[in-house]
Amino acid sequence: MNIKKPNFWDKKTPNLFAYLLLPIALIIKIFSYFKKKPDNKKMNIKTICIGNFYIGGTGKTSLCIKINKILKKKKIKSCFIKKFYKNQADEQKLLENNGKLFLSLTRREAIQSAIDENYEVAILDDGIQDKSITYDLSFICFNNINWIGNGMTIPAGPLREDIGNLKNYDHVFLNGNLENLDEIKTQILKINSEINIHLGKYEITNLNEFKKENDYLVFSGIGNHLTFVAMLKEHGFKIKKDLEFSDHYQYNRNDLNKIISEAELLNCKIITTEKDFLRLNEKNDSKIKFIKSELKIIDEEKLIKFIN
Repeated sequence: MNIKKPNFWDKKTPNLFAYLLLPIALIIKIFSYFKKKPDNKKMNIKTICIGNFYIGGTGKTSLCIKINKILKKKKIKSCFIKKFYKNQADEQKLLENNGKLFLSLTRREAIQSAIDENYEVAILDDGIQDKSITYDLSFICFNNINWIGNGMTIPAGPLREDIGNLKNYDHVFLNGNLENLDEIKTQILKINSEINIHLGKYEITNLNEFKKENDYLVFSGIGNHLTFVAMLKEHGFKIKKDLEFSDHYQYNRNDLNKIISEAELLNCKIITTEKDFLRLNEKNDSKIKFIKSELKIIDEEKLIKFIN
């Protein structure tokens, strides 16, 4: 089941709905605090965890792929680790298209499989809240547009843990199109003045497949739809309409027929993300093209030093 996040999550300040849900958020925090922590014995492999506080759309998978490319260039045998979720087949396929993925019901099991196959570094897509593993290096990702939404934890807001917990981490990644950086950096440094702030910018890698003189209808079911649209506009795409679906949305034939009909009425070409296209499966339509993008790390040399 795909549930679109409520609009009040991304308001700058909490509204009535957020405050009504605050008691539930507090109960969840208390439960998490007292939950018995499993054995977090160190594993015989280097681990890099790419996590987030804001639920969805922070660029974790893109950063995993980029770090894997960096390690490959350095002749380091690295792989991806992901806990299995049925509704995340798109991210699983994307990782598999860019390297070796170990998938299991628990991250520790997946990591053990990587150890058994003599991998040197395991890159975890998500898992910062998984206290069963002690990571060698952790990055907390944020999207520059969504940032922390209303600043409250689920279900009152979009955060998986309090933003104040940044004091416990050494690295954050701000991903997007370099929006709102001064404001976000100021807030982060107030929480942790010693934290390393890294910047990631999305770049289109198949730009030559599109004609900018065309009008476009854009659709996506990802956590950072607005960032996707902003990236296209930055590259000169003329977007006549954009349609946002819930994260990991499973399209049916009726959905695609409606999208195609609307594009025909507007005399538009249709584009979506690579993650969305992977979810179309046998419903792929020749009228729908996808944007391939990758994360460019602005301070890549600095990042490589930390990885080393």
